[in-house]
Amino acid sequence: MAIFLPLSESRGRFRIFYADLRQKYEVHISAVGPDKMRISWITQNSAPSVVEYGTSAEAYTKSATGTSSSYRYLVYKSGQIHHVVIGPLDPNTVYYYRCSSDSTRQFSLKTPPAHLPIKFTVVGDLGQTGWTNSTLQHIAQSNYDMLLLPGDLAYADFVQPLWDSFGRLVEPLASQRPWMVTQGNHEVEKIPIIHSTPFTSYNARWRMPFEESGSTSNLYFSFDVAGVHVIMLGSYTDFDPDSDQFKWLQGDLGNIDRGKTPWIVALIHAPWYNTNTDHQGEPESDLMKQHMEVLLYKARVDIVFAGHVHAYERFTRVYNGQADNCSPIHITIGDGGNREGLAKKYMDPIAGISVFREASFGHGQLEVVNATDAAWTWHRNDDDVSVVSDTVWLRSLSSNPACKS
Repeated sequence: MAIFLPLSESRGRFRIFYADLRQKYEVHISAVGPDKMRISWITQNSAPSVVEYGTSAEAYTKSATGTSSSYRYLVYKSGQIHHVVIGPLDPNTVYYYRCSSDSTRQFSLKTPPAHLPIKFTVVGDLGQTGWTNSTLQHIAQSNYDMLLLPGDLAYADFVQPLWDSFGRLVEPLASQRPWMVTQGNHEVEKIPIIHSTPFTSYNARWRMPFEESGSTSNLYFSFDVAGVHVIMLGSYTDFDPDSDQFKWLQGDLGNIDRGKTPWIVALIHAPWYNTNTDHQGEPESDLMKQHMEVLLYKARVDIVFAGHVHAYERFTRVYNGQADNCSPIHITIGDGGNREGLAKKYMDPIAGISVFREASFGHGQLEVVNATDAAWTWHRNDDDVSVVSDTVWLRSLSSNPACKS
C-alpha cells in the first residue's frame, strides 16, 4: 500500500499528499470491451510491456504484450508508460498479475459482473489532499465493481511530477478495480506557443477504450458493463453540432439496445444544472447543454453525473430547465478532495428542481440492482467518517411506459 508523505508547507486538510517515491509503477486498470482489461503502468527505465496473469497467486498461466511510450512537457520527460490489454477474462473473477516480469510486486484485480446487479463508485475532482486521502479510504471500504470519475484527476496544472504522485496515490485502489475517467479543465494543460497541444499528459497516462465505441478521441467514449451503458463526454473539446463528438454521440445513442442495457448513465465535467455560485455562465456548461441536452433527453438517459463545482448537488429529473419525469437526474459530485477547497455559496434554489445540496467533500455510490431499480447514496466526509447524507431509489426510464419514445 502507499505511504503518504505530506509536504512541509501545508495548511490543515489541504496539504498535498505524495505517495512513496519508491513505488515506481502507478498501476491502474480500465475495462476494454465486455471481457478485457487494460493494465497501465510506468517504469523509470526501459522495461518489457508484458503482463503475466492468472487466477491463482503467483501462478501466471497467461501473458500479454502491449506498447510503451513517453512524452515531454517543457523540461519534464515522463517514464515509460506501458499499456497492455489482457483477456478474455471471466466476469466477477479475481485475477493476479504482475507487470514487466517484476517478481517483487504482485497485483490483483476483480472483473465486473456480466449481469446486474453492479455497484459503481462515483467521485469527481479528486486531487491529492488530506481530504482526498479520506475519500479514497472510504471508497476502499465500499466493495465496488467499477469507479467512474467525471474529470479533474491529479490537479497537476502543468507541474508534471504531480501526475506521478497522483498515480502512486491511487494505485492501491486503481490497480484492483477498473477506473473509467473523462477529462476536466485541469487536464487541459495547454500553454500558448510554449506547449500548444492540450491533454498531453492525460492522454498518455489515462488511455480509455475509445476506439471500441467508434470514437476518434480519448476525450469521449462509451462502454457497456453488466446492464448499463455508460457515456463519457468531453466538456473541453468541441461539442457543437458540426463536431466529431456531437456526431459520434448521435450514433452512439442510436445504437443502444435497452433490452441489453436498460440503464444509461452519462458523465460530463462542467454541470448543465448548478445552483452554486461557482462556475456560472461558462460555455462548457451552457453551450454544451444547449447543443447536447436534447440528444440525451430523446435517448432517455437516466442519470448525468458532473464535477467541476466543488460541492454536492442532486436535481430531480429535469429537461430544459423544467421538471420532467422522462428526463435524466443530474448530480454534481465534484467533491472528491481537491486543493482549491469547497464551493460553499449557493444561489436561491430552483423550486422543484434542486432537491439536495451540500458543500462537503465525499463520494457517491450507485448500485444498479436490476433492470428497473437502482439505489444512489452520497457519502459525506465528516471528521474522517463516511456519513450517508443523501439517498434515493431510482427507476429506469426504460421501464416507465410513459417514457417510451
